[in-house]
Amino acid sequence: MPTLSPLAARDAARIARYAASADMDGWLHPVHQALIHRRGWLRMLAPRAVGGEERPLPDVVRLEEAIARVDGSVGWTVTLCAGAGWFAGFLPPHLARDILATPRACLAGSGAPTGHADREGDGWRIEGEWDYASGAPMATHFTFNAWLREDGQPLRGADGQPRMQAFVVPKDIVEIVPRWRSIGLRATASHAYRIRGAWVHADHGFVIDPAAARARGPLYRFPFLPFAFVTLAANVAGMASHFVDLAAGCIARRRNRFGGRNEPLIEAPAVRAALDGACGRLDDVRTRFYALLDACWADVAAGSEVADAQAARMQALAQEWVAASRYAVDTLYPYCGLVAASADSDINRVWRDFHTASQHALLLPQN
Repeated sequence: MPTLSPLAARDAARIARYAASADMDGWLHPVHQALIHRRGWLRMLAPRAVGGEERPLPDVVRLEEAIARVDGSVGWTVTLCAGAGWFAGFLPPHLARDILATPRACLAGSGAPTGHADREGDGWRIEGEWDYASGAPMATHFTFNAWLREDGQPLRGADGQPRMQAFVVPKDIVEIVPRWRSIGLRATASHAYRIRGAWVHADHGFVIDPAAARARGPLYRFPFLPFAFVTLAANVAGMASHFVDLAAGCIARRRNRFGGRNEPLIEAPAVRAALDGACGRLDDVRTRFYALLDACWADVAAGSEVADAQAARMQALAQEWVAASRYAVDTLYPYCGLVAASADSDINRVWRDFHTASQHALLLPQN
């Protein structure tokens, strides 16, 4: 029996209708943007007490997978920006409340520590440039990591290592640097951004750690790395499933003319085995992935912490799902014909989106 999608059919149709034009324009269509805000998708991981929705993590991950299965750029933007909204659980409540009260609030950002924050009074002077802020054109706030300094010297922790801290700042002090030119996920507009000597109060700095969470809910007791792995893996897998759906259609329309057979390509035993094998592997890993995620979430919701071993299993299974997705896409692509290489075809857009998303640093192949 097919699994009921968490994405309404009407919303899926709206996303799909404008996906090609958004890809061509290099930014989400206004219909996409309106839908994202109307459904509250960018607030779904923020604390309810400060204006968010605080949805259960397994529900969010299933929704993100479903959106990515319709269009990679919309799925990726929702996932990265909603994930940045999760940081509201680690901010002082007054600041989190102000941010989420912003009309069409959207947080975008980067995890790379490519800037510095120099201590100045009761705040920090920020200088730096960061890459890959998905959703940058609609961001009302930006997040980033920066190395901490005082009097020009690195601030060090108890272990003697230089200290890094996360920050959130309003878009008014940020300059977008439009250099996103990837072959895929074009409509995410994942541009770079820079800050040149702007001062922010210390409240804008925060630590992403369950022990430092300001919100009490189970979402903010879920460790960051497993959180990042499961949300990113679900996106990549959603794109892979979309590709498999389109590939099956391409293969069904092609004919195998070698050796005078002139039979439908899908009836060739090797091709059928490849298609069935790719689908079976994706389904198997997906089932195990959600079983473990649901179990982890149930433990956290009951008040337990995610043990290191449990977090490691969650990350490993997320990586296995990504590996199964790579296998499916790369195995079936050669059977799809030149339509899959045509830049204006749906299957090519999905192929480009998949191969761009799966380049994320956390998703590097482990074997």
